[in-house]
Amino acid sequence: MLEEFQLEQIVKPLLAWFEKNARTLPWRSISTPYRVWVSEIMLQQTRVEAVKPYFERFMHALPDVKSLAECEEERLLKLWEGLGYYNRVRNMQIAAQTVMEQYDGKLPADYEKLLELKGIGHYTAGAIASIAYGIPVPAVDGNVLRILMRVSADNSDIMKQSVKTRVEQALQQVIPQDCAGSFNQALMELGAIVCVPNGEPLCDQCPWYSFCETRKRGLWQELPVKKKAKGRRIEERTVLVIRDGERVVLKRRPKKGLLAGLYEFPNEPGTLTEDEALRVVQDMHLHPMRIQRLEEAKHIFQNNFAEIDDIAAKKFVENSFREDQQHFAIVDDQDDEYLGTISLKNIDLKNKNVLLVDDIFTTGSTVNEISKILKINGVNKVFVSTFLTRTDTFYVKA
Repeated sequence: MLEEFQLEQIVKPLLAWFEKNARTLPWRSISTPYRVWVSEIMLQQTRVEAVKPYFERFMHALPDVKSLAECEEERLLKLWEGLGYYNRVRNMQIAAQTVMEQYDGKLPADYEKLLELKGIGHYTAGAIASIAYGIPVPAVDGNVLRILMRVSADNSDIMKQSVKTRVEQALQQVIPQDCAGSFNQALMELGAIVCVPNGEPLCDQCPWYSFCETRKRGLWQELPVKKKAKGRRIEERTVLVIRDGERVVLKRRPKKGLLAGLYEFPNEPGTLTEDEALRVVQDMHLHPMRIQRLEEAKHIFQNNFAEIDDIAAKKFVENSFREDQQHFAIVDDQDDEYLGTISLKNIDLKNKNVLLVDDIFTTGSTVNEISKILKINGVNKVFVSTFLTRTDTFYVKA
């Protein structure tokens, strides 16, 4: 358990390791409070390599709190486009406006006051306070939880807030008063590049090799303990694809709840018979000429975003185009750099028209970037089909 482990022994070897192995990152070159803040918000849910170009572009356009506070929303969202989770940058702007009003444009050098700002939690407040101001407070994220649970062989569930609080309290007792920022960054770095979350940790490169309890006991596959959330709820729904020439019927989801305000195909709970489906359509004051049953498809909702599985997307194309018109390339933009995951090998697209099938259309960043690649490769026109959208009309800039 963490409380029984001599935590003070981690400090010196960790700092010595970090001095030699710290990565060169754009936000580390000049660690102003504003730059630390922006980088930490961007790094939430996004890998370091993906954040680098966005950070530099954002800093060039909005170099200080004042420019962020005064930025027009359309321009702000455009600068954030591609990072996703847009509430992050909206909250940043609200916080920036508060800083302008209450602190004369300077982020407060006070951990508790930082916590009062919109969108800043304990981790971000700790990062700003320690890295930018040298205040000795911990900054505990997933990396830090993982490495401390492993070094002490603590099998507590890191999903519990009480466990995170225990870790924060333990670190508060050992954090160096004169280099709190380096200490917190070193913990994050160790978790990011040595005691990694996916795959076997690189124990032979770890400064804690000699006293790591998990390494001694061979428990790295078991720690940290992270209990799974509740099982996935399965719903059966009948989705109605109502077409009139090139037009289709869409309805808007409620303003609150999952995928609030997005547009979708009309759908009903359960599996409807043709007669039942016909009555639903007629209740919409529509009069279909014919009804065709489509093959079943799976649609997964997870972590507040939707995923249309590859089979469903392929069936959509197969039902819409002749076989000689069909080519498939699966593009994954959830990790970060979707530009590197699209493959056009063995597909000659020169002078051809292309249909992109996307699950959700919000800002259009994914289809816009992929469209640029397709146009470079000689594509004539790019069309987009989406299952859900937040806008009434949209277009692709190609």
